[in-house]
Amino acid sequence: MPPVPVIDPEAIESLRALSPDDGDVFLKEILTIFLEDTPVRISELRSSLTNGKTDLFVRSAHSIKGSASNVGAAELRAIAELIEHHGRQAGSVGTESMITELEAAFARAREALQKFLTA
Repeated sequence: MPPVPVIDPEAIESLRALSPDDGDVFLKEILTIFLEDTPVRISELRSSLTNGKTDLFVRSAHSIKGSASNVGAAELRAIAELIEHHGRQAGSVGTESMITELEAAFARAREALQKFLTA
């Protein structure tokens, strides 16, 4: 299977198409919300792992998956989906390396998306 791209350019274009005449104001607003909210969700994921709160763990992974999908953060979405699935099947045990991978994917997505905020 080919590697998953950090950012899906088609998703960015879809967001732009929602408000084509605003000079990317809407796109920048959505990306800013994503970049501010995702670290909070990752923190919830880590906290729920530590506290053994499986429901919150699964919900946090699901939230990251959904918001990543909305902004085209394809790699992040794929990892969050794996974590969510694992959480539903086996709980949060054994996911430490997956969360570390998720954090690295978010860092790559953040770097790629920042370019749209400064353009």
